Amino acid sequence: MCLPERSGACCAGSKRGSKFFLRQIPLELPLDGVYFMGFQYFAMSARSLTGLILKTKKAMENNANSTIAVLFFIRRSKLLKDGTASVCMRVTVDGHRVEVMLRRSVNPNRWSQTKECATGTDATSKELNHFIEISRAKVFKIYRQMELEEVRITAREIAARFSGRGEAAYGKTLVEVYAEHNKQVHSLVGIDYAQVTADKFDTSLLRLKEYLKAQYRADDIQLSNVDGVFVRQFDLFLKTQCGCHHNSAIKHLKNLKKVIRIALANDWMRKDPFVGIQFREQETNVEFLTRQELDRLIAAEFKVSQHVQVRDIFVFCCYTGLAFADIKTLRPEHLVQDANGSLWIRKRRQKTGVMCNIPLIAPALALIDRYKDHPTCQINGVVLPVFSNICMNDYLRDIARLCGITKPLTCHMARHTCATVVLLANKMSLENVAKILGHKNVKMTQRYAKVLDISIMNDMAAVAEAFR
Repeated sequence: MCLPERSGACCAGSKRGSKFFLRQIPLELPLDGVYFMGFQYFAMSARSLTGLILKTKKAMENNANSTIAVLFFIRRSKLLKDGTASVCMRVTVDGHRVEVMLRRSVNPNRWSQTKECATGTDATSKELNHFIEISRAKVFKIYRQMELEEVRITAREIAARFSGRGEAAYGKTLVEVYAEHNKQVHSLVGIDYAQVTADKFDTSLLRLKEYLKAQYRADDIQLSNVDGVFVRQFDLFLKTQCGCHHNSAIKHLKNLKKVIRIALANDWMRKDPFVGIQFREQETNVEFLTRQELDRLIAAEFKVSQHVQVRDIFVFCCYTGLAFADIKTLRPEHLVQDANGSLWIRKRRQKTGVMCNIPLIAPALALIDRYKDHPTCQINGVVLPVFSNICMNDYLRDIARLCGITKPLTCHMARHTCATVVLLANKMSLENVAKILGHKNVKMTQRYAKVLDISIMNDMAAVAEAFR
């Protein structure tokens, strides 16, 4: 972008060489100032001018491929009672158009569609033509202003701002509503939500902000600009830029859909952008340790104390089926002794609030006894000294390598190992496994429980015996 050299005329009261001077900027730049002979004159410091030019250039680059057209026409098919036709304006941006009623009317015989104006010479026709030109200029001014704001330009938003409804009707922004929703969720932690659920909403909001920054170069977006294209592009961004798998991307989209439903219920949006978008989760094959791998892990000796500690907590989860959030918050008061003297874990799951009833076997009791005097257990009043989920998974990767286990060892794998190898492989019923895992129904348990080769062989042995 080229600018003419400094004008010889300086601002009133200024000296030559002063930091204030006049320059000429083509009309295409959306700047405020005084217009004269097709140019815009303004006065400002050199530093302010440079910053404004850079900002304007960036705004124009963001919407470089955006096109706008304004058309004025009359509705000849729907005449008013006095025989005149309503004058309308059609704004088209990138092929999407919105029509606006201008609250003006004209005699159909005195309207030229080619020139988009009234053909009469009377004062009423002149006033209408003047109003049309003002309206056209206002639309392009709004367009230039939206370029400066670096927001997504749509015909709908231009029409809303033209009618004076842009700030009121479409003033709510997506990140603003999302952040307010997350704030309410955090205030209900321990009442209606678990902390892990609140953290997941925060993660989804973080991914949304990253998408806005990458796709729109903006920190937020008007709710009126959120459409089906926005949602589908967000899905693509999650999978290609954030490395999310299909099911993980769906979880973020479901969280976004909840916020959108709130906006629709409060009339902050007119159209649901999720119309026609369906969520279909893919079947996942979660790994679990075999009995041989579990025995190898238990018998392994480690030189690093953290490896021993993490291994013991993982094995305890294999014996009990507790999820990470539940083992992290397991306290002595959750250990209950029954009438026969057996010790049970009776604790509500952090995720669902369902009560878990887990009888403790001897190896699990031995692990509890081993860490009862651990400083972390004494200070925090917990049963086991559990690291953060990230640290646990990092140590488990090291442990898997040291034990020659090629499967991706994680905290959650212990839960699947418990359901499959520890419980079902020892002929525990699916209903009792669901009780131990804290599932609301057996259908969820079926996703955890895998059929082992040894189970097939045992059942097939009876068939083989029958056909001897």
